[in-house]
Amino acid sequence: MPHKILVVDDEPTLLNTVRAYLRQEGYTVRTATDGEAGLREARVFQPDLLILDIMLPCLDGLELLRRLRQEPAYAHMRDVYVIMLTARADEMDKVIGLTLGADDYLTKPFSVRELVARVKAALRRFGYTGETGRRERDALVFQRLRILPGSRQAWMDDSELDLTPIEFDLLLALARHHGRVLTREQLIEQVWGSDYYGEERVVDVHVGRLRKKMEGDASDPKLIATVWGLGYRLQDEPA
Repeated sequence: MPHKILVVDDEPTLLNTVRAYLRQEGYTVRTATDGEAGLREARVFQPDLLILDIMLPCLDGLELLRRLRQEPAYAHMRDVYVIMLTARADEMDKVIGLTLGADDYLTKPFSVRELVARVKAALRRFGYTGETGRRERDALVFQRLRILPGSRQAWMDDSELDLTPIEFDLLLALARHHGRVLTREQLIEQVWGSDYYGEERVVDVHVGRLRKKMEGDASDPKLIATVWGLGYRLQDEPA
């Protein structure tokens, strides 16, 4: 089955261009031109990936994203990969978007070919390749954490973690290099891919969200340590 992509943007020319490029790659594409329509399409279409503009009529992209990630009615959207589009230069918009659950962002104007490349890389890397169902022998087991790479599930103290694709792959990268410090550059290469051209601070935002889900208090982390001037290290001990 072709991957399903939902594009929400109120610029008709951009919307039509992105849709045409994605359909050329074989994807099934639906579009919406305002936030309310985007919510309706997300519920019915259930996309594998969402391309979402911040500046939208009726309901802005940040509020739409908050609802998709947090409200029970959209539980099926919690692990969908989200690329946010913004025309703003304000760094805070990007940080807020990432904090609410966006996985990547592009600032307008951008190359549609670059957007398509990021879409292809994301769908290839983040769990849409039919590789679910691997046996539990592939599990990474620690004192407090248990991670199943094949089914993309993780547990903390026997409670399953509700992680986005980026958060899961960050945790998996740290777990596979347990005890070693991974720099931001190394994490970007392993999680976003070598073709990622965004800013390194995206790592810090997602690590903060991951810490909060794992331990509640991101300001006093026990399991994912910051090694100042270098990067991050997983400190949970193997079982």
